[in-house]
Amino acid sequence: MSVTKNQAAAKAIQWIKNHRAPGGGILTHHKHTVASQEVTGYIIDTLFYVGEKELAKDLARWEASVQRKDGAFSAPDGTPYTFDTAQVIRGFLAVLDEMPQLEGNLRRACDYVAGQITSDGRVTTPSYAMWQVSAGNQFSSYTDLYVLPPLIAAAKRLSEPKYKEAALRALESFKRQADLVEFKPNIGTLSHIFGYMMEALADLGETDLARKGLRQAAAIQKSNGAIPAYPGVEWVCSPGMAQLALAWYKLGEPEPADRAVAYLESIQNPSGGFYGSYGAGAEYLPKEEISWAVKFFLDCFIVTKRL
Repeated sequence: MSVTKNQAAAKAIQWIKNHRAPGGGILTHHKHTVASQEVTGYIIDTLFYVGEKELAKDLARWEASVQRKDGAFSAPDGTPYTFDTAQVIRGFLAVLDEMPQLEGNLRRACDYVAGQITSDGRVTTPSYAMWQVSAGNQFSSYTDLYVLPPLIAAAKRLSEPKYKEAALRALESFKRQADLVEFKPNIGTLSHIFGYMMEALADLGETDLARKGLRQAAAIQKSNGAIPAYPGVEWVCSPGMAQLALAWYKLGEPEPADRAVAYLESIQNPSGGFYGSYGAGAEYLPKEEISWAVKFFLDCFIVTKRL
């Protein structure tokens, strides 16, 4: 049974339940038949904390069954990704106390991710092909900031300082980039990507950097709470809005976050899900109900304890 009493959150939880592949993980979107190892990984975390513990543990068992021998997890194209593997680390950490048998899987995933961080702190990955969004446009590699918090959390949980050392080495490398927190006017850093970055910085204790980035999102937020997907457009990206709200909540800035969440509630589909984007000219999966949108929407309720 879910612990939620919030109708919008309850509908989002039901959407997740309705979009599980038979015996497998959570589908990428409502038109897809393939489960996403990445999204299932960090949805485990969300489901566990909204009270859907048995489903979370069942999904963790599925993740363990599809883990590669090298410890990695794969994108829908079958290629292992550092980012995707880190998101499964989040899921394993959430259920580890109740599923100690997953410790070996968790360690192998962490070894893989830590091994992808070079001596000078660059986060590498076998491929970025799935991050191509259009001709000449790719999601920013700064998205890999979101790899670091679960690695640090695992270091503490497993008493493995090498994981924290690798993550902090990467963080210092990111911080050397002059444009790290620029909300750029292109789809490569749309609010979904920028949201990953801002939440990661908040979780990593880099609050000044996170606030600097979020001020740019606040500057373009509409009176109705909507936040354009990136500067210069009018359409919105649903997971990006939830992620920006989540970062604001974590920084103790609830006002813009509350308005963003209220706007999301106003556009939530009858199914409980969300299209990737809404509005004229929408470029980001505007006809697909995507699984990560409900995940981040629910995370906003978890962090504010409104369930």
